[in-house]
Amino acid sequence: MQQNLKVLELLKKVTNENLYQNLVIQLNKDFQLSNVNERFDLLCEPNQLKNTLATILLKLITKQYDDYLNLLYRIDISEKELLAVKSNNLEVTVEQITYIILKREYQKVWFKNKF
Repeated sequence: MQQNLKVLELLKKVTNENLYQNLVIQLNKDFQLSNVNERFDLLCEPNQLKNTLATILLKLITKQYDDYLNLLYRIDISEKELLAVKSNNLEVTVEQITYIILKREYQKVWFKNKF
């Protein structure tokens, strides 16, 4: 539950900085480059984005693990961050990974916006 709040706070920050649409575009780009056939609607609400991403990650982890690993590599998720995910509950793990992915994508769009 706490992780869910962190995700929503992050998405609120992204929205307040007018980077939300860029974040969705970056997510779509990384999914496409990873050959994961999923897309996010640019007009979707932040909560919907979070839920959709979590659902896709759950599917990838359980049914297309190689694609999941490829996606993490493409997004540039560090092994250190993944090792910090500690849970025996798959849904909690997916929530934590959802946050890590959105945080990394935010870093990318923030950096592109500033420089």
